[in-house]
Amino acid sequence: MTDAPRLLLADHVAGTVHVLTVPDGVETHRLTGRHLSEHAGFLALPDGRAACVDDRRGELLVLDPFGPELLVAAVPVAVPAEHLACDPSGRRVAVTTGLGGNGEPWSDLLTVADLATGDAARVRTRAGEPGVTVLGGGDPLVVLRHREPGALAVHRFADLLAAPPGCPPAAPHTGLPLPDDGHGDAQDPLHGRVFAATGEGVHRARREGDALVAEPVIPWGAPARGWYLRLDPRRRALWSTLRGGPADPLRWPRWTNHAWRHDLGTGRTTVTELGPGLVFRLALAADHTAFTRVHPDGDELVLLDAAGRIRRMPLPAMDGAPRRGGTPWEGVQRRAVAASPGAPWVAVTRGGHGEVHVVDARTGREAARLRTGTPLHHGGHALLRTPADGAEADPVGR
Repeated sequence: MTDAPRLLLADHVAGTVHVLTVPDGVETHRLTGRHLSEHAGFLALPDGRAACVDDRRGELLVLDPFGPELLVAAVPVAVPAEHLACDPSGRRVAVTTGLGGNGEPWSDLLTVADLATGDAARVRTRAGEPGVTVLGGGDPLVVLRHREPGALAVHRFADLLAAPPGCPPAAPHTGLPLPDDGHGDAQDPLHGRVFAATGEGVHRARREGDALVAEPVIPWGAPARGWYLRLDPRRRALWSTLRGGPADPLRWPRWTNHAWRHDLGTGRTTVTELGPGLVFRLALAADHTAFTRVHPDGDELVLLDAAGRIRRMPLPAMDGAPRRGGTPWEGVQRRAVAASPGAPWVAVTRGGHGEVHVVDARTGREAARLRTGTPLHHGGHALLRTPADGAEADPVGR
């Protein structure tokens, strides 16, 4: 039981965080009065730990799902949290702010924190919805991905942490231009590279000293684009889901979706059709990549193995699911998906029902159905860890 995988489940509306063993579902920890920033998500840290942001209290939480106490540290940060990332050591963290419940960008605050010392500082950068990565090295760099105008803005972490009180403005040390429609960030710690998804493809840049050097754009290779990037450190690949079809969100059942994988070693890109509807975040299990597909004609879990073979598992319908004629975002239930690169299990939530389907990716069969006692509004948010799964090698919150 001590080394059993741990599933962290957050109902960000109800304000709870549960930790359950997988696959049997024994609850080992619970936090109440904590409202996770669903957009910033969970950040995997070394030793099976995780970080997230409490959007109501304005705190970065460090969680140890395998320890005697779940909450091991809380650091004040600016909210609403938009994106969360750390350097490859897991020590230095950056949190950007976004729209929250507002219709227009209004906050320009960036928080950096040193988890080893507890030191933190807030500075002003640029209002918007900036993505963030933190490159390691002797002097770590915070790289902000801005939109309209698009840019990769480079800041020295030490300079930000040394900022005086009062949230002073912080100009970037250097930067690179980007298209205005960037959305999706990843980092490859092995080679000090950052990646940003745009309509043109995946822009990449490598660290040289305290600056970034642009490299050729990776094309999508399909008449669609990705809005999400994720590093697969075990298989050394970048992943995304490509969304095509009509731009009108009211016509979301006709959206096309493809799994996009770019091998960082060979440079080869593969694109696999997933089906119509809403597909967004993905999860990486030991030998499979997992996607959830929501559609009025039926939802499913899609499992893609290393050979490109697809297995589809139907999922029970959700009350309050997205419907034809409405958007898939506003006032509807959704699904979260979680997996660990150190285990074959995949967990999928059933928003509004408080249920979690635990699936064995090797067989595509449901092994357990867990319940949290809360509705898991909007699908909640989930993270699955094993003690030494290496998930922290992807140092961007998901």
